[in-house]
Amino acid sequence: MKISVVTISFNQAKYLRECMDSVLNQDYSDIEYIVVDPGSTDGSREIIESYGDRVIKVFEKDAGAADGLNKGFATATGSIYCYLNSDDTFLPGAFSTIIQCFNRLNGIDILCGHAFIIDAQSKKVRKVYSDSFNLKAVAYGAVVSIQPSTFFKRQVFAKCGGFNIMNKSNWDGELLIDMALAGASICVLNNFLSCYRVHSTSITGTGRLNDAHTQHSKNMFVKIFGREQTLSDRVLSYVYRLKKHLTNPYATIERLRYGRVFGSVK
Repeated sequence: MKISVVTISFNQAKYLRECMDSVLNQDYSDIEYIVVDPGSTDGSREIIESYGDRVIKVFEKDAGAADGLNKGFATATGSIYCYLNSDDTFLPGAFSTIIQCFNRLNGIDILCGHAFIIDAQSKKVRKVYSDSFNLKAVAYGAVVSIQPSTFFKRQVFAKCGGFNIMNKSNWDGELLIDMALAGASICVLNNFLSCYRVHSTSITGTGRLNDAHTQHSKNMFVKIFGREQTLSDRVLSYVYRLKKHLTNPYATIERLRYGRVFGSVK
């Protein structure tokens, strides 16, 4: 099975080569790598060009990250899709692990694994875990799915129409919800597949889109249930989050030890 990987790149030259090498140096050879850059001015395009025909280049303006990802996947020909931000990396052996799991788990459309959080110097500082996925728990804010450790089949992406380009904060989370609503089956693997970088300019590290994330959560509740939240729903969210912490103890230990990831860089 061919894996199509899309990286969206915009002025992250400091981390870009490490990101690209983590894709191209995998021990699985059937890879198609697409790099989308809407107009970096920090030398990123020169880095991308230096890889020659090892990567497919999409150099055109877009309406944001979700639109850039759609442009990238519009050129993809693989049967398995994934995407990697230009400051993140895949762990060695991630792709061969994923292919083995898709071959073993018949009927599964999406696989989510775990990740290491790394800092600006690529030092591993903690672990983050994907939670078991179900739409009700997602609506109540009780599911974390690690984006760079998520792989999905081409047909489920096509079935939901790709990313919502109007979503400027949580396009990755909405895609998973849309694929699940379209009938996709999701399995969480107990494997670490990527490194998720949190640094002084990253969205996660700074928490600068906190208000947008809050509004996104409200929008996704409506998308899943077809109604607005009530007071009883807010109570239920605490119940679901408590269940999450009890059923994913390793993630809970990391949270107690290190605190929140979102907004953790001051």
